[in-house]
Amino acid sequence: MIPPESFQITEDGARLPGRGLGTFQPDPAKYLAKSVKQSVLTALRAGYRHIDTSLRYGDGQGEQEVGEAIRDSGIPREEIVIVSKLENVYHAPEDVETNLDISLGNLGLDYIDIFIMHFPYAYKNKGPGPYFGTERDTVTNRRIIDIELSRDFPFTWQAMERLVDTGKVKHIGISNFSSPKVLRLLKPCCIKPVLNQIEVHPHWPQKGLVKTCQDNGVHVTAFDPLGCVPIPSLIGRKQGQPGPLEDETILRVILCHLLLRGISVIPKSNSPERIQESFDCIFDMADEDFNELDNLVGENGERGVRNFDSLEYLGFDNYNEETEEP
Repeated sequence: MIPPESFQITEDGARLPGRGLGTFQPDPAKYLAKSVKQSVLTALRAGYRHIDTSLRYGDGQGEQEVGEAIRDSGIPREEIVIVSKLENVYHAPEDVETNLDISLGNLGLDYIDIFIMHFPYAYKNKGPGPYFGTERDTVTNRRIIDIELSRDFPFTWQAMERLVDTGKVKHIGISNFSSPKVLRLLKPCCIKPVLNQIEVHPHWPQKGLVKTCQDNGVHVTAFDPLGCVPIPSLIGRKQGQPGPLEDETILRVILCHLLLRGISVIPKSNSPERIQESFDCIFDMADEDFNELDNLVGENGERGVRNFDSLEYLGFDNYNEETEEP
């Protein structure tokens, strides 16, 4: 089986390159300044045409470097699919376009190809910025969740739908949405999300959620497709459990397997060698190899391990597949 190069994400034929580059968690202690720009330039020169970023990544620095890389690459803008995100403090309908305008300014672009709701839950914000601050608990210093606005994500979505008519975004999508939340959003929406960006890798295959999305015409993009080192406040993996995959051959096999499942992938790396290795993941995979990997943690993924687990941090399970929380 040979995976496709791209996936159709709309009924009118818009397509998303299957192989993308993530830009989350740049490590300034390990990599020099402008590491995101250099990674994106390396990726574009290797053949990538799908770049994922966010206002949240470095408080806009990541977006700025992505924009610089696009301009320096010399590749026509229309050949590159840029994905950026609506952040938790901009969920009030009147604030949605503010986030978009900030991201466009950071990127130095006239439009974003796919603008996605980063999380279904909202933080309470401290008001005008230009960047909105987040209200924090005076004891724990943790961000305060706006419960009512978190439950009202369909109203946030309506504001995102209106952005499409402005020409500032081509498509809209979601991220970190569970099956119950996907299904509730689909009922009232006028514009269907083109994708749901979620954690998917061999140790967390998310078969139920992937099926829910694909059965309803919502493409799935896998972030952290090779496993990940969780950010300090969201540590789900315990000591001794599976971590990031480093072996060149294994990573190519993992990414090929996900593409064969109909899932696009956005591995993140600052290493030119790893960026190239991740791109070289389209090959003819034997059925038996696909099946072995597909059942690595059980036929239904029942022995799977989530890395990105926010239960303790948030006080509720955003990823509950049985019912909505909060």
